[in-house]
Amino acid sequence: MFEAEFWVAVAFVIFVAVLGYFRAHKLLLKSIDDRRERIKAEFDEARRLKAEAEALLATYRRKQQEAEHEAQAIVAGTKIEEFVVRRTKMAESKIAQAEAQALADVRSAAAEVAVAAAKTILTRTVKDKVADDLLAKGIADFKGKLN
Repeated sequence: MFEAEFWVAVAFVIFVAVLGYFRAHKLLLKSIDDRRERIKAEFDEARRLKAEAEALLATYRRKQQEAEHEAQAIVAGTKIEEFVVRRTKMAESKIAQAEAQALADVRSAAAEVAVAAAKTILTRTVKDKVADDLLAKGIADFKGKLN
């Protein structure tokens, strides 16, 4: 009856009794509870950090969209400004052309009136071939100076 298995069983019971006497089971349970609390705290911290990261990501995406809208508005404003500048230059060019044309028309009309007046005056005062030569030369000179 006192074989090796019996002594192994007795040694095991004594070993468990000694562990119980020194409260090893409570130390083991306390260590496990401490580790569980530490893991739970880390898990809660990870959840909090995840929520913060999601909120920060949403904020940055909103800011990015706002920046894109602002950039589109700036581009549209720039295009409108360029359009207005082009139209203003085109209008100024047309005004300058109209002024030049009006000035040329006035000069032409003035030349025609002056020529007609000179013709009338010369035909009344000068006669024959001298009058015709003088009149032709004066008209040619006058037209050349006005145009």
